[in-house]
Amino acid sequence: MGTWGPGGCGPHHVLGLCSYSNCFREYFVHKFRAMLGKNRIIFPGEKVLLAVSGGPASSAMLRQVQEGLSRETAKRLRFIPSVIYVDEGAVRGQSPAQREQSLACMETLLQATGFPYYLVHLEQLPASILRPGPTTPSEPNVSYKEAVEGFIQQQRQKGYGDQDSGTSLPGPGNGESPEGPPSAPRLPAAALTQELLKLFGAVQTLTAKEELLQMLRIHLILHTARTKGYTKVMTGETCTRVAIKLLTNLALGRGAFLAVDTGFKDDRHGDVMVVRPLREYMAKEIAFYNHYFNVPTVIAPPLPTKRRDKPSFRHIVENFLLGLQKDFPSTISTVYRTGEKMSADHAKPSCESQRCLLCLCALDLDGGEWGGLWGGIRRLGAL
Repeated sequence: MGTWGPGGCGPHHVLGLCSYSNCFREYFVHKFRAMLGKNRIIFPGEKVLLAVSGGPASSAMLRQVQEGLSRETAKRLRFIPSVIYVDEGAVRGQSPAQREQSLACMETLLQATGFPYYLVHLEQLPASILRPGPTTPSEPNVSYKEAVEGFIQQQRQKGYGDQDSGTSLPGPGNGESPEGPPSAPRLPAAALTQELLKLFGAVQTLTAKEELLQMLRIHLILHTARTKGYTKVMTGETCTRVAIKLLTNLALGRGAFLAVDTGFKDDRHGDVMVVRPLREYMAKEIAFYNHYFNVPTVIAPPLPTKRRDKPSFRHIVENFLLGLQKDFPSTISTVYRTGEKMSADHAKPSCESQRCLLCLCALDLDGGEWGGLWGGIRRLGAL
């Protein structure tokens, strides 16, 4: 990154900044498209739900999809996107006024994308959680190549021609997107909020609260995807976040499920697949992209803690990895690449009764020498 060093603001310096900016944009876009292209999981014309939290990574993912749908024919994305935002303000200690302000900001950002979007509240969980879909994912009847050819032919028959063989950008009036200026978002009933707070109040440690929030969030997103007809969900985990999750899950005794918790695709949920297209991006790359190309973000507050609370496993692992990364720049990528070698076979239950209701992975019932936590460490050490 020599062009970004000090050197004044002369014409050569400005030219260097512009050249680097364009080069970095092309690199960033190519990396995103290459990740989708080499896996060939998302088929042309398929409905995809983008899970956006307002943070740096998911906001960068949303911008990549926007640009991918507006690029030239040879590089255009061909799936049909929508966006979902989960309001977690109740468990994050926000007042009703603060929640409404955050929702209004997110609604403004989502309306600007032109995509259909859904604003849901974590309080909607009691009616949607613990209802898993079919245990076997629905496989496409045609190959990826046949699907692409059929999609292009279908677009030509509709009169788009070669110039527009990709998916057209959804208009702001499609799906759930309201028209006109955003109205004041309505919060759920106070009784539902109290029920949710009671649930989190019963959880003693910060680690358990973070795990519970993560599981409830993904259940709500999957429930929305099923009810609205989406077969894929995109999330914004980066390489940095994947490495932190990998070591955190080992510490929590989830070593057998690392492949589905950190891999590109997560098909444990049956009829809806979760994909992680940003898992090869470092957090620093995301930060540079958002800064130089003015990607808007809305940062949610952390979970409230008491003075006597100990830090969570995730915070400890995050500080440990980021501290090593400063002196050894390949630390995070090494942890990430190690996780690439994990197999998802251990996460597949032999029957539905052996599946955890929360994480939907196989119950690790082996209490022998290599069961549970030590089984996960033994599998990782054998790589």
